[in-house]
Amino acid sequence: MKWPSLSAIALSSDRLSPVKVVVISAGLFLLIGGFFFALVGQNPWKLFPAIFEAAFGSPFAWTETLLKTSPILLCAIATALPAKLGLISVGAEGQLYLGALMGTAPVLAWPDGSNWLLLPAMLLFGMLGGTAWAGLPALLKAWLGVNETISTLLLNYVAVLVVNFAVYGPWKDAANLGWPATAAFPEAAQLPTWGDSKLHWGVGFSLAATLFLFFLLSRSRWGMALRIMRSNRKLALGTGFHYERQVLIVMAIAGAFAGIAGIVETAMIQGRLQPDISSGYGLSGFLVAWMAGQNFLFLIPLAILVGGLAASTDALQLFAQLPSSSALVMQGILFMCVLAVSGFRQRAVRLP
Repeated sequence: MKWPSLSAIALSSDRLSPVKVVVISAGLFLLIGGFFFALVGQNPWKLFPAIFEAAFGSPFAWTETLLKTSPILLCAIATALPAKLGLISVGAEGQLYLGALMGTAPVLAWPDGSNWLLLPAMLLFGMLGGTAWAGLPALLKAWLGVNETISTLLLNYVAVLVVNFAVYGPWKDAANLGWPATAAFPEAAQLPTWGDSKLHWGVGFSLAATLFLFFLLSRSRWGMALRIMRSNRKLALGTGFHYERQVLIVMAIAGAFAGIAGIVETAMIQGRLQPDISSGYGLSGFLVAWMAGQNFLFLIPLAILVGGLAASTDALQLFAQLPSSSALVMQGILFMCVLAVSGFRQRAVRLP
């Protein structure tokens, strides 16, 4: 009896749905992750339940997970929206940093301002910072044809250095006793929270924005035009949409979401602008967008999953005596699994 080849199995269906990709990737992740834990002398059968408990096992755990989920989800939007046009943007991290930097400017300029004026100014400047940092590679792409993947990646490093210059230099607060950070944000620059919890309105905004974009892109003429331009630019000209103009629009909107993530994280979690604002949220958002296949409806559960993994850092340190960087290793393994499954699917479909 002749068994079917892997390529034949892959070709038995037109394509693997995002749900199947996630399920297969999750199984591969558990296998490789378990091997990693065993390699460092830990029992995976005990450690995986501890990680799950730390991420989802209590109201406090859910709070910490959702606080991690919000910036990851906004950065995932900043990746998934340009992808609707066929653009591969990996610049959410830099856009997050510039949003934090620009959003801090009105807070430092007017620390005694009222809540109804200072808070909107902070959020607006944060959006503009992210938009500006996404707009630069968009202009290079639209006018000169510069590869957006390379330009957005390189600008990430520039953004981190610009923020470090500000907090180590002109914006450094002398009251911090040498610690590189600005003055603490006033209460007027704080978002409202849900009841007595630490959950702020930024969490709700990220979820609502994702759902809004899902319906907008799936049911509007603009969303249809983006899909057409992704596959056939010449045909898209007949719809009245111009590719170069849409590159600027989608990148600007995407950068605005990452910028909001940066200033909200700075104001609500850090309490001041300082180095290392992000715990790799930009790259985590890229991971989530890739896992979801740029499907905005799948961004939410996948962002919660990755947010829970990020929130489980304390569990890894407490139960396994592993460094906090182990959570980043696990995210890397998860990303590798998704790439492997997606790559195999594409290769198998191309085989005769």
